Amino acid sequence: MNTVFIAGYARLPAGMAAKSVYETLTITAEIDKKYGVIVAANCTLATEHGRHYVQNLLRGYSLQDGISIPVEEVNDHYLGKAGNAIVSALKDLQKQYDNYAKGKKIH
Repeated sequence: MNTVFIAGYARLPAGMAAKSVYETLTITAEIDKKYGVIVAANCTLATEHGRHYVQNLLRGYSLQDGISIPVEEVNDHYLGKAGNAIVSALKDLQKQYDNYAKGKKIH
């Protein structure tokens, strides 16, 4: 298999629809092992539209470049209550990828 599955987590703020189902926001990504490119992504936001937004944000992005550009996109363009949780989950996703990459020595 040429991909790895990695997840990033963050606490959801109070008052969110997803919080009634989940305590945390999870962003999952299937990542190309060689180039760090996200080939598919998903998350536990309550609405399909929100999940689609995160998918489009991440698909095609290489975690070898860090996570600052997607974080900036969320900060500038996502105005929902989950914005900070999405940013935290993205940073955790990057951390998990970095740990994987160090162990596999792909950086």
